Amino acid sequence: MDLDMTEGSIWKHMLRFSIPMAIGLLFQQLYNTVDTLVVGQFVGQQAQAAVGSTGPIINTIVGSCAGLATGASVVISQRYGAHDDEALSKAVHTTVAVTFIISALATILGQLIIGPMLDFMQTPADVLPESRTYLSIYFAGVSGILFYNLGSGILRAVGDSRRPLVFLIISALLNTVLDLLFVLVFGMGVDGVAYATILSQILSALLILFTLTREKGNYGIRWRKLCIDRRSVSLILKLGLPSAIQSAITAFSNVFVQSYINYFGSACMAGYGIYGKIDAFALIPVQSISMSSTTFVGQNWGAKQPARAREGVKTAITMSIVSTAALGLIVFALARLLTGFFSPEAEVIDYGVRFIHIVTPFYLAICFNQIYAGALRGVGDATMPTVIMLVSFVAFRQVYLAVTKALDAGFVAVALAYPVGWILCSTLLIIRYSRSALVTGKITDPV
Repeated sequence: MDLDMTEGSIWKHMLRFSIPMAIGLLFQQLYNTVDTLVVGQFVGQQAQAAVGSTGPIINTIVGSCAGLATGASVVISQRYGAHDDEALSKAVHTTVAVTFIISALATILGQLIIGPMLDFMQTPADVLPESRTYLSIYFAGVSGILFYNLGSGILRAVGDSRRPLVFLIISALLNTVLDLLFVLVFGMGVDGVAYATILSQILSALLILFTLTREKGNYGIRWRKLCIDRRSVSLILKLGLPSAIQSAITAFSNVFVQSYINYFGSACMAGYGIYGKIDAFALIPVQSISMSSTTFVGQNWGAKQPARAREGVKTAITMSIVSTAALGLIVFALARLLTGFFSPEAEVIDYGVRFIHIVTPFYLAICFNQIYAGALRGVGDATMPTVIMLVSFVAFRQVYLAVTKALDAGFVAVALAYPVGWILCSTLLIIRYSRSALVTGKITDPV
């Protein structure tokens, strides 16, 4: 369903748009959290550390592929909006064909990088075998998540966000059931949660491909029409490659961060993994509000209503600060209870609590960089927020960690790696926003 944000209550529009996005992010995080929770409670510290520490490696490949899916979604949405049925069909079938190729490459590349990446992260010997097992199984079934991203991108491009969310919920619930079945009933440990993940992802891919195959519209899949249209591929790469590169670089930079965490041992790795899961839930509101700010600013900028767009940014900042502060206080106060929900081991809990208590006071900095980046994208300035985020979250963070290691600054300094990046990013984006056309009043043609 469409939503015209150019008139009416600003905060009501923001809320109406943000809630469905937040629900989707919630189930995505539930999907990612269950594996860590199950192995922490029923397998052990090393297994939890193994599962929790593999995220940066997985995201390096999956994130880059998702960036290309974003490019395909833009191409499809433009052709759908232009009512160019022939070009739309070519774009859809080219996207499917390219995804087959990307899936094969990701499966092979994933298997090849497991050993070198685990060594690069200085994975402790007591965690290494289970990390290798989890990643081997995950990358063997990585095509599931890639085809789900493909299918959901096609549906969202034509305005259907409901069915991708339904399939995600079904997949998340199945993942939970299979995790418990494989670990508690069959005693499969890390193998069990890995198989549960890929089977659930494959189901979501099959559901979305089945839906598109039965779709009567011109964006439906007709398998005999699979092709690689050169123009479509060119546009997909042009629009998706920058996002893919950003995702890959950012994810790979987290491999460096994980290597510093691994230095402190498996208990610290497990505690850091638990903190990461809790952190992801706490930041759902600001992420969804940021997405709504992009749409709100984009619509009002297109309607040549810069004053209303600016009011929308202020409203988004207020909403994100209030929601993030409330959740941050809850997480800070209940840190030991929440961490204990994931693991019964005292040392793991202690590390998780320390991470939470060090990092959560800086959550408000995230509100500014997320909302201002979203607002700038809304007026067509997508390049500079990307550059600023890469500088802050990749380059500066790596320099900071290298310095702390050289000075042997200890655990607290390493834990502050993310907050210092957030603060730098927010500072630079505030400066950029204050000089943007949205603030200076120089109206240009909508992008």
